[in-house]
Amino acid sequence: MYLINFAHPLTEAHIKKIQEITGKTITEIKEIPSQIDHSFPLEPQIESLLDKVGFTSQQWQTEPFLVNLPALNYSAAVVLAQVHGRSGYFPPVLRLRPVRDEIPPRFEVAEILNLQVMRERAREKR
Repeated sequence: MYLINFAHPLTEAHIKKIQEITGKTITEIKEIPSQIDHSFPLEPQIESLLDKVGFTSQQWQTEPFLVNLPALNYSAAVVLAQVHGRSGYFPPVLRLRPVRDEIPPRFEVAEILNLQVMRERAREKR
């Protein structure tokens, strides 16, 4: 499974926990810095970031991957829209949480959010 990381670097402990939760081996981490220029439109910047992942159209639709979203909320929203357009579904995303009472601050893997399953459940409420 690929891990597409638009956020801070992940530690070996993070990777191990992700593999435990998913039951899959992370074969490659695609580190994509998500800095944007606020003076330009966002969509083309995010499109360019996703192009840096290096997936072909077929890979977006067939390769298993997990996304660690950018921290900036509107960048994350555009990443989700772009990934859905390329893959045909909402990707699973990583949720980190702060470890309580840690100095300096440290984060741990909280869960993997299966956005596609969440979307399908939400459709039942129409």
